[in-house]
Amino acid sequence: MLKIETIQDQRLSNWVDGAWREPASKRWIPSFNPFTGQPWYSIADSDTQDVQFAIDAAARASALWREVHAIERGGMLRRLGQLIADNAEALAQLEVHDNGKLLREMRAQIGVLAEQFDYFAGAADKMEGSTIPINRRDVLAYTVREALGVVGIITPWNSPLYQLSWTLGPALAMGNTVVVKPSEHTSASALAIGELVAQAGIPAGVYNVVTGLGATTGDALTRDPRIAKIAFTGSTATGRKVAHNAADHFAQCNLELGGKSPNCVFDDAPFERAVNGVVAGIFAAGGQTCVAGSRIYVQKGILSRFVDALTARAAAIRLGDPRAEETQMGPVAVHDQLHKIGRMVKAARQQGAQVLHGGKQPGAELAQGWFYEPTLLTGLSQDAEIVQEEVFGPVGVVMPFEDEGELIALANDTRYGLTAGVWTQDLDRAMQFAKRVEAGTIWVNTYRAASFTTPMGGFKESGYGKHYGLESMREYSRVKSVMVDYSRTTPDAFVMRVRESI
Repeated sequence: MLKIETIQDQRLSNWVDGAWREPASKRWIPSFNPFTGQPWYSIADSDTQDVQFAIDAAARASALWREVHAIERGGMLRRLGQLIADNAEALAQLEVHDNGKLLREMRAQIGVLAEQFDYFAGAADKMEGSTIPINRRDVLAYTVREALGVVGIITPWNSPLYQLSWTLGPALAMGNTVVVKPSEHTSASALAIGELVAQAGIPAGVYNVVTGLGATTGDALTRDPRIAKIAFTGSTATGRKVAHNAADHFAQCNLELGGKSPNCVFDDAPFERAVNGVVAGIFAAGGQTCVAGSRIYVQKGILSRFVDALTARAAAIRLGDPRAEETQMGPVAVHDQLHKIGRMVKAARQQGAQVLHGGKQPGAELAQGWFYEPTLLTGLSQDAEIVQEEVFGPVGVVMPFEDEGELIALANDTRYGLTAGVWTQDLDRAMQFAKRVEAGTIWVNTYRAASFTTPMGGFKESGYGKHYGLESMREYSRVKSVMVDYSRTTPDAFVMRVRESI
């Protein structure tokens, strides 16, 4: 398997049909370590021909893989999960170098993947159909679930392997083959597990990886008519393009898009837990998560006290080398994203924002990396750009509210609908919030909690489709109806019965 010491200053080819394959384009893209700001390996800059090679391999393997018994597929997925667990430290190190997230966070994410693959392995033979009573005697009607075919997976740069797995598990368990286009900024882990997939006994061509830019490699993948479904995680703007491309050949989509999630604190909230939850909601992972609780609504009765506590916690966050145990927040994963964060904070200042803490890049020993200070803003109106648009960085905006009715209106005043959090000890209030707020996941007295057994997915411009849970198995399958006439009728009588039924 690929490791840091084996890919330093190397060119990483595509993984296609169970083997490494150099790009037909003969072009390469450097990948940067966000902590040092320096390139450390290169990936293939794949073109349409490279994508077609990968889809060819996946299409050939599809007929074989879907015929492998579900119990056998499940066994292979279990082995893959165990191989990932056996190589968890090396994979975590790859991801830290690729995206700058904390090593302990990457260890935790990758550590749970064995259980996740085990879950989907166990679900592989549980996707039952139905026997349906119909309005005809001596006719058996039933449904079965079957694989879609070739699934295209496009993953983001913030949690590459973790977010790949939430599609890979159910897609493979259902008997689909896949072509993965990882982010050009963080391709190492998706390529690294190619060899682990082979070691698990999964046939060549079932798992393929082509790297490159979204505008070329990603576009070619989403436009190919042999792709039955696209699973995309990323920005709403790009998701809209993906959906348009897929619609041209009637491919299904699963879109996990942007968010601008409200994290809401009532005056009866468990105070310290709420402070911890708001801090984790916006500053964990450097705010580089679609579920970041970047709109922080605090009831006026505790506003001053809560802001003081939140500001003190933000000021105490230690930035530094993401591999170090004492570091609490690492760099921003992508250099262009660093500039976007700075631009949005500058615009917020011009709109009257008060900076409670942060609001700039740190200097001194962190100057070489792509760091941005944990930032808290206040004094902004609901229509400010930074209140309405996703930052995807460590920036939260604190805003007051008077009562429950005002809060619900403010929470729903967004084009997104991914997640929302509420902190209160009033059960009726919490249940009303969960009922009335337009978001795919509601957290009560917690935040950023997730389980591979529980469906997640957004509303409105946060996308559609679900990952996790048995719901995601259904996402990567289709239902076929079968009707069997066992009445022993003559051919003429059968024709009459058919005519009557239609």
